[in-house]
Amino acid sequence: MFDRLGEHARKRFGIKPTDLPFGFLLEPAPSRPRLSVVRNLPDDVDARISSPLAGLFGLIEGSLDGDALLFSRDLVVEGDVEAVLALRNAIDDAQLDPVAEIASIFGPLAEPLKRTLQIARTVAGASNRSHKGI
Repeated sequence: MFDRLGEHARKRFGIKPTDLPFGFLLEPAPSRPRLSVVRNLPDDVDARISSPLAGLFGLIEGSLDGDALLFSRDLVVEGDVEAVLALRNAIDDAQLDPVAEIASIFGPLAEPLKRTLQIARTVAGASNRSHKGI
């Protein structure tokens, strides 16, 4: 994944689910990649990505189109858009499971959190579809 990011591998990405009281700070530096859960995104990130949780899951899984989310204003990208596009391409190539990736941060709590995130993804996706009339 880091090779695909190229010059953007040292950038800091703030990811904010708009329907949750916390966000994620992604620092994909090849020597020490890190994903942190933060109450507020720092001001000095290179790029900010905001969307409801269902939208973020859909983007990572490839089930939702980022351009469509941007045009519907369900996705907001600020800062280094080129870095965000490189991140999107890297994630697409890596075929990541967002639930497993997020849960892995929490060590011994990973399995219960994974089940909780799977339920949240299902509920958020259903809510998003009914809200949009899908």
